[in-house]
Amino acid sequence: MGEATGFMKWERELPSRRPVPVRLRDWKEVYEDFPEDKLKLQAGRCMDCGIPFCNNGCPLGNLIPDWNDLVYRDHWRDAIDRLHATNNFPEFTGRLCPAPCEAACVLGINEDPVSIKQVEVEIIDRAWDEGWVTPEIPTVKTGKRVAVVGSGPAGLAVAQQLTRGGHDVVVLERDDRIGGLLRYGIPEFKMEKRHIDRRLEQMQAEGTEFRTNAVVGDNIDIEVLLAANDAIVLACGATAWRDLPIPGRELEGIHQAMEYLPYANRVQQGDIEASPIDANGKHVVIIGGGDTGADCLGTAHRQGAASVTQLEIMPRPPDSRAPTNPWPQWNMVYRVSSAHEEGGERLYSVNTERFLDDGNGNVAALRLHEVEMVDGKFQRVEGTDVELPADLVFLAMGFVGPDKGSWLDQLGVELDQRGNVARDQQYMSSVPGVFVAGDMGRGQSLIVWAIAEGRACAAGVDEYLMGETRLPVPVKPTDRPLM
Repeated sequence: MGEATGFMKWERELPSRRPVPVRLRDWKEVYEDFPEDKLKLQAGRCMDCGIPFCNNGCPLGNLIPDWNDLVYRDHWRDAIDRLHATNNFPEFTGRLCPAPCEAACVLGINEDPVSIKQVEVEIIDRAWDEGWVTPEIPTVKTGKRVAVVGSGPAGLAVAQQLTRGGHDVVVLERDDRIGGLLRYGIPEFKMEKRHIDRRLEQMQAEGTEFRTNAVVGDNIDIEVLLAANDAIVLACGATAWRDLPIPGRELEGIHQAMEYLPYANRVQQGDIEASPIDANGKHVVIIGGGDTGADCLGTAHRQGAASVTQLEIMPRPPDSRAPTNPWPQWNMVYRVSSAHEEGGERLYSVNTERFLDDGNGNVAALRLHEVEMVDGKFQRVEGTDVELPADLVFLAMGFVGPDKGSWLDQLGVELDQRGNVARDQQYMSSVPGVFVAGDMGRGQSLIVWAIAEGRACAAGVDEYLMGETRLPVPVKPTDRPLM
């Protein structure tokens, strides 16, 4: 390593977030620039550990100690080569991944872990600025055609790998722009969409074809798609949201998170002047304490909500690792995201019993009660009933699998016990030549898993088409994360 005792000399440091009153006035990313000299010291904290568990904590198997060392030594051009060797889109993961690699960092056993995610995003941002990210055009074409259904991180990773392998690849997206949840689910303040656009330009220059407003089962016939391609990859995500079927659910003002968030992104894209679901001046309640809930929180703040309360049925996580949550597992601890830093209240161990009507068919309040875990089940805590006023309610309780539709039934793919599309070790479904990657086969998961599965699925498709593959195979469908 560049500085074997760097972890003893320098403390963990991250870039500052822009002041809350400033960033709430725009939709730009929340972080200030991080000076290069400080970043090199953070890379220099990487230990000369015997076994770099960060590699195993990362589903992509990123060569983290390698590029940490290269950044510390000021070899940035080599660093991006190491980073791109395992990750097609580090500008996405460097902004959106929760960093299981840092939870698995050996230094993190008893100290603050290395700032891996920050080093990653600085490498790729510098590579773009220096012009080092260029199209990788295949020198030999195979003549094989592959259709990828879905343009989220899994679909994009599959497409880029197969295009570089010499296949003719078309990506079909039902929306009007490419990107899936990256485009319309992730708020602009977490990742500006220019990062997607410039990567798409690279992919188009490599030969990948993109078609928007392409709805399989509607204006795209599945039988024609099968006949026109040598293989198909399903990468449609886990888009069937979890609902809350309790009394009052039909009231106006109650929306799914993915009904709310896309409008805010469309405003930033210039498609519409204002969101039809606007939190300005309203009391907002978000049911669900995860990342999607935090996305709703930050969006509501920027729209000028009068108050925001986020509800979570689970208890508040501890401030440090519990004995039952040892390293190198994902550390289940209390975290404060940039959105939480901006305001709002977080309530834990509460359950929503019903939504209350204002008398005109609009939601006016939620009736809540506290819960406790007894023998693995939530039980009501008597005497804790309370009414929480609300003008808007957002349901951010996760997803239960892919949307089930006529075209999936027509295709005849088998589903697993969790309702996801079943696949074998090569990522192929029960239908020969039809493959599955990302959340559609794995279930709701992380962006880093989507990219890893996309890369691995591409290798499976390549081997199916050519009899062998030289594409990397980072993970198998049976692999399970440390988080």
